[in-house]
This record gives sequence, C-alpha cells and structure tokens, in this order.
Amino acid sequence: MVFGGPRHLALAGVQGRAWGVPFDVAPVLAERGRRVAVLVSGDPFWFGAGGSLVPHLVPGEWVSHPQPSTFSLAANRLGWRLEEVLCLGLHAAPLTRLAPVLGRGVRAICLLRDGAAVRELAAYLTETGFGASTLMVLEALGGPRERVRQTTAQAMDLTDIAAPVAVAIDAVGAGMPRASGLPDALFQHDGQITKRPVRALTLSALAPRAGEVLWDIGAGSGSVGIEWLLAGAAHCHAVEADATRAARAVGNAERFGLGHRYSLARHTAPAGLETLPRPDAVFVGGGASEALLARLWALLPAGTRLVANAVTLETEALLLDWSARHGGEVLRIDLAEAAPLGAKRGWRAAMPIVQWSVVR
Repeated sequence: MVFGGPRHLALAGVQGRAWGVPFDVAPVLAERGRRVAVLVSGDPFWFGAGGSLVPHLVPGEWVSHPQPSTFSLAANRLGWRLEEVLCLGLHAAPLTRLAPVLGRGVRAICLLRDGAAVRELAAYLTETGFGASTLMVLEALGGPRERVRQTTAQAMDLTDIAAPVAVAIDAVGAGMPRASGLPDALFQHDGQITKRPVRALTLSALAPRAGEVLWDIGAGSGSVGIEWLLAGAAHCHAVEADATRAARAVGNAERFGLGHRYSLARHTAPAGLETLPRPDAVFVGGGASEALLARLWALLPAGTRLVANAVTLETEALLLDWSARHGGEVLRIDLAEAAPLGAKRGWRAAMPIVQWSVVR
C-alpha cells in the first residue's frame, strides 16, 4: 500500500492512494499491520507528514528515509546560513504568523500553498510596512522544473508560479517592538484596555516564561494575554463575558499571529474556571470580587503567580485585605501625562492603579 500526494505518486510511477483534502493521517493508520509506504517531500519531520504520523505509532513500527528539506535546498541556493534563518510552514497557517517575528535584517524561508499564496504574501508584506523586502521565489527545488526568481514585495508581478513553492524573505522594515508595553494603538479596543505603562508593569509582575500558561480574567482587548504570548510563553486562556469585547480580543490575537495560542471562553468568572487547563500565572484585570479571589485561591496549584489590578476604591480595599491575609506585594501606580493647559502645558493625572501580586 502506497500513500502520497498526486505529484509524489506520479513521480514514483505507482498506483497508490492520494492524501485527502484536508490532510488526514487516518487512512494510513487504518492500514496498521500491513506493509505501507508513505511518499513525502524532503525531511518528513520538518513541517512534514512524519511529525503527524509518528505520535500514533510505536518504536519499531516505522522507518524514515529523509532527504534534504526545502529549507536546506533553499539555503543552499541562496548561500544563507540556515541556523540564522526563520523556517516557517505557511502552507497551512495564516500569514499573520509573520507579524511577531519579522524585523529589519530578518531572513525567513516560508513554505507556501501555491502561486496565489505567493502574491498574497507579497501583498501582506506591503500592507504591513515590509514592501521593500526582497523576495526569492523558489519553485520545485531539487527537480528538473526548478526555478529561482527575485523581486520585492511591493513590485511583485511574477506570473505562472508553480507549486511546490517556497519564498525566501530578506526583510526590510521596522517590525514590532520587543519590550513589554506595546503602544495602545496596536490593539483594537473601546477604551477597556490595560494602558501601556501599566501593562508593562503587569507583564513584569506576571513574569512569563517559556512553556507557561496564563489565565487572563476580564480580558477586555486581550492586550495583556497577547503580550504574555509575545514574551515567549506557551498559551493564554482568556475569560471575557462581553460578546463584543471577546470577539475583539480574539481578533487582536489573530492579527498578531497568535490565534493558535490564544483561547477565549465567554463566562463571568468565577464560572467556568474549573474547565480551563491549570495555569502558571493568573491576571485579574477588572471585576475582582471576594467570590472570584476565593475561588481562585481554592483552584490554583501552589506556586501559581497571581496579579490583580484595581481602579475602584472598593476593589482596592479588597486587594489590601487579601494582601494582609496572604502576603505578596502591593504597588500603587500613579501616572500623569503632559497635556495642553491654556497656552501652556500641565500634568493630567490618570486614575491610580493598585496592583497586588502574590505567589499562591
């Protein structure tokens, strides 16, 4: 039994079974116990079918015969150091995955679906300020139809682009800031947003680490959860009761290329918290109550970091009471911005924020 894409089966000259659309490993696994060959391109464990199949198999059930990957072939054609290049599979992922990683001098090799996707990539780069970036369009690498052509994103006019295709990007553009506290204007919001300086202090208290999970309770625009992910953490599970704000938060995460690592449940906390995966950190951005804090304290494993911000006097009193009972640190954040005052300028104070951070 031989499985493969139509192109692979034709190249091998065999009558086999083509992959379904969308891609599904179930037909292969259904033949378990028989002698089965699976034809794929390049390295099966770099954005390949091997990575999808092997988790369902046991050692001894499979053998792999890798060939140079598209990434290796592309780097060799271009003379790029592969260890210094981003390698991205955008053939089955949104182009927004580029948003958090592109910047001046960044090089990336992207697998794409087809020629139309190459034009979509060029348009996306132009719209996001990377129109001057050099693009190398690499078709059918390693075969008799191989072709490499160069253009820029804003001048893309190549036609008859044939699959399989990859695009190498030599980026020219500013990219996204790396520090916590991104400009508020980068997020769509209705004013319900943790403002830039407070967000930076909040992220510092939450202290994201690789592989960690956040609960963002009262997500609003999703800005804290999004910056948690941009800092390299694994996932954010947000909770937001308002339907419009919930949709806006999810949309923000998708525009930042983080939709696959951002989940949102429409609840009024503490309802539904028991169904979420256990977190490493929790942020309560608004609406803290005695019931919510009590439920969190009962649910959270030891070692979980909890950060809560208060604007109202009532919530401030609540956090002060909980800090007296359970310790942690209390920070009062007073900010003022210069604003017009007649013909001159004066300080316009924002409402003070009281922040409680504690380890459960």
